[in-house]
Amino acid sequence: MSGSWTPDQQTVDDANLTRFIAWLSETGRGEFADYHSLWTASVGDLDWFWDAVWHYFEIQASTPPTAALASADMPGAQWFPGATLNYVTQIFRHATEDRPAMVVAGEDGSTEWSWARLRAETAAFAAYLRSVGVVPGDRVVGYLPNIGEAVVAFLGAASVGATWAVCNQDLAVGGVVARLGQLEPKVLVASDGSVYAGKRRGRRAELAEIRSQLPTLVATVLVPRLGEPEDGVTPWAEVLSRGADADLDVEPLPFDHPLWVLFSSGTTGTPKGIVHGHGGVLLEHVKYLSLQLNLKPEDRFLWQSSTSWMMWNLLVSGLLVGSTIVPYDGSPTFGHTGYLWELVADHRVTVVGAGAGYWLACAKEELTPGTDHPLESLRAVGSTGSPLPASGFRWLQEGIGRPVPVFSMSGGTDVVTAFIGGTPLVPVRAGELNAICLGVAAEAWGDGGRPVTEEAGELVVTKPMPSMPVFFWNDPDGEKYQGAYFDKYPGVWCHGDWITVTERNSVVVHGRSDATLNRGGVRMGSAEIYNAVEGMPEIQDCLVVGVELDDGGYWMPLFVACADGVDFGDDLRARIVEAVRTGASPRHVPDDVIAVPGIPRTMTGKRLEIPIKRILLGAKPSDVLTPSAVDRPELLAEFEEHART
Repeated sequence: MSGSWTPDQQTVDDANLTRFIAWLSETGRGEFADYHSLWTASVGDLDWFWDAVWHYFEIQASTPPTAALASADMPGAQWFPGATLNYVTQIFRHATEDRPAMVVAGEDGSTEWSWARLRAETAAFAAYLRSVGVVPGDRVVGYLPNIGEAVVAFLGAASVGATWAVCNQDLAVGGVVARLGQLEPKVLVASDGSVYAGKRRGRRAELAEIRSQLPTLVATVLVPRLGEPEDGVTPWAEVLSRGADADLDVEPLPFDHPLWVLFSSGTTGTPKGIVHGHGGVLLEHVKYLSLQLNLKPEDRFLWQSSTSWMMWNLLVSGLLVGSTIVPYDGSPTFGHTGYLWELVADHRVTVVGAGAGYWLACAKEELTPGTDHPLESLRAVGSTGSPLPASGFRWLQEGIGRPVPVFSMSGGTDVVTAFIGGTPLVPVRAGELNAICLGVAAEAWGDGGRPVTEEAGELVVTKPMPSMPVFFWNDPDGEKYQGAYFDKYPGVWCHGDWITVTERNSVVVHGRSDATLNRGGVRMGSAEIYNAVEGMPEIQDCLVVGVELDDGGYWMPLFVACADGVDFGDDLRARIVEAVRTGASPRHVPDDVIAVPGIPRTMTGKRLEIPIKRILLGAKPSDVLTPSAVDRPELLAEFEEHART
């Protein structure tokens, strides 16, 4: 199969976006013939578009807004002034006895959570928070795997107006404290461990150390994932019993009241705390999940993620449109690489997403999930984290055994959504993201600071989005926020990605612009090299950097980690070079191909291109990286050795 996909008429007719376009017509808001005309209108008049989203999704506010967009300044846009609302209100509008709210899955089994159970536990936890003195603006934090109680803790905190933040338990204690400690939290919710890759991983010692370094805590609540007791904490069961008769009392809050704090990768220095507001997240997520990803109330939505990754937040927001979400606590390759496909089949998942690396791992093993499992329910596949090459699109359709749309998305923790994603109204071409999202004024800018098409440029956003950060934590004058996005082009968000916008208004993502290769004055995306090499079954992972030398030269090595049992030699090196030459271009061929034991990544799976480049230029790893932000920090010594030799 080609990996490309074109919607048939039934898909178009049944799409949520088709209903939205019809509603715009019926309410006299405009006539639109296709996606691109609607997108053009959505970025041409943000006030009109987001007011339409507000009314179409019937956002419930305790007090109404006086406008949709009072100021379009960036940073500092003023959205829906005067409105008071709460993200949680929109969640429980969809409560029903017809479908579960969640199917909480793990390597040791799964449990269906009814909407009634989710509401009752959320109400009980909210009542507990109020009983220990939590008020709007306080911080409630989690040290939790991807379990149902993590969702409850977040919703309970949000309902009382507390700000939420969470770290997954694979993050080292130092990394947890570096993140959560900034917030001076009042309550910590933790589990006693997790189950991952067949192992029960207790976290009692780590939890004790974390608690000792969070002096502002007034309470710790313990969720018994492994059933290990802990002194000095409130058991989750006690929280539920205390609040067994509690009603869910949801606090009305200003539109931009902090909902959660997400953190930058923290590869250099203290991780930045990125604060998002209730209203901005609510509007952006109902738009993205319903109008772009086409999630419906009858859908089951699984995105393989840890709680530390923004995709967990987007997964939880599946509840905003009434879908059943499927949080999964465990390894996607538990027992075998294709385990995630078992979950899709067992739980009748209709929309599944994962990082591009997982789909490529399945492709390398030439898995046939459509033959091995009943996947009749599956309607769409999502991919993010890194660019998915065209070969990945092709394998997904071949592996599933029928054409399905592959919606690759590109966004980030910064906006906790996508700038560029999918839509069921537009064909998908393998290797491309098929649409810039509605309401997102994204462009590729060339060297002159002007938009370009059919050539690579900086990803910029020229107008505000509701889910842009409200502020950064501990950044009172906004200097860090300004420096993160607006220094290069004042008043324009520069995201740091290197993209091409095609004449069809689809997008190709080439990688991070600060890691762009510049050989002989020609800039190239690292993604083209990864796409060519990652499909080779002998290669487990790879990383390419461009290093400017003191003599004015330029060295572009490609580091490769071989799959288990593969010996690296001249023959494999030659085949890698040929794969790059034919799969990308002769200009992309690296100066050296170097075998290493492994490629270190951030805890959310991103390549460390810039830190590795700086190490190769002579910097110490401790000067360019925070070890707790790296999945395998011991691998950095290998690159330090290459810097010496």
